[in-house]
Amino acid sequence: MKRVAGTKRIAMPFLAALFLTGCGGQPASTPEKPAEQAQTKPAEPQVPEDIQAAADALLGSGATVLVFGDLAKTGQQQFLAANVIPKSTKNAIPGTIVTRAVIAQNTDGKWEELLRADEHLKNGKGYLSLTPFESVTGWRLQYEQDADKGLSIYITPVKGTEDSHVLPIGIRWNPKVKRYQSLDRSYEHFLPEAPSLGNARSSLR
Repeated sequence: MKRVAGTKRIAMPFLAALFLTGCGGQPASTPEKPAEQAQTKPAEPQVPEDIQAAADALLGSGATVLVFGDLAKTGQQQFLAANVIPKSTKNAIPGTIVTRAVIAQNTDGKWEELLRADEHLKNGKGYLSLTPFESVTGWRLQYEQDADKGLSIYITPVKGTEDSHVLPIGIRWNPKVKRYQSLDRSYEHFLPEAPSLGNARSSLR
């Protein structure tokens, strides 16, 4: 009798443990960690065919459309596209390095160029203030979008395979004159363009 009773004392906790396991006592599979979820980036919006075609027409086949939409907050569609230099041993400079870039706008169904960065910075009225006197073969391009001000571009000339370590030139849509202009060094006030390079008041210090 003592032996049977001892067996019952041992068996009861064991059966209870089995019962709890069957009722959800075992933890569920470990959910995906927040850090792993954060690494999953949303899919980039597909570039419409007409925008890609316009970018290719302005910059050549293979132009990269970086961003598109109502960039200037005017209700009109625009895009920013560039000839991006792929990363390699010859291009180890941080950031997006481009040889040329344009902003274009769809006006009455036709894409027209509003801003160009190639050897210099230009819009439809002339050279942007702060554009370098010397021809530029490469630019580091950064941009951000603000809900009220729209697209802001920060573009820095680079020389060869090295960063030139100068302050970026800020560019934004000026709603008063309805075109893209460069900003002063505080990035708050617009600077006028010049019809000739010598009058563009170039200064990168």
